[in-house]
Amino acid sequence: MARLLDRYHKEIVPAMCKRFGYQNPLQSPRLQKVVVNVGAGEGAHDPKMIEVVTQELALITGQCPMVTKAKKSISNFKIREGSPVGCRVTLRGARMYEFFDRLVNATLPRIRDFRGVSLTSFDEGGNYTLGIKEQVIFPEIEYDKIEKTYGMDITFVINSKNKEESQELLRLLGMPFRT
Repeated sequence: MARLLDRYHKEIVPAMCKRFGYQNPLQSPRLQKVVVNVGAGEGAHDPKMIEVVTQELALITGQCPMVTKAKKSISNFKIREGSPVGCRVTLRGARMYEFFDRLVNATLPRIRDFRGVSLTSFDEGGNYTLGIKEQVIFPEIEYDKIEKTYGMDITFVINSKNKEESQELLRLLGMPFRT
């Protein structure tokens, strides 16, 4: 069992039940999935770019990514319908908790001048989206082998009733929020 998943069941659920007054531990919010999305628009012109992004994303997440294709043709960007424009990975279960643990404890502290993540990135459903500017901050990526840097969006899908519950869950899981 993942270290963070074990901690969730033993410490975080009772703390959430106490704070929000849940009668049943199953009422407490939980992390449903983590979606990592990389938009590589240059991939429409250079197929090798999509292969590199796919390999690096597989290294980062530990799961094979799905290549996303353009839904429409956009002439200004020289993109045809059906051409590859990025990749994404949906993590669930133990792999999701392992990724979250590595992100919070090993990756985010490697960001230069890191003071915490923003509290304003919650949507109305309580989901949290984190934007990362460079893939270099992940310890799995070798700096010397990077051809081009790209950013990614990491979305934490949480089944909660509001932002406050989601924020408390992520805080208890170890997410370093800016104060």
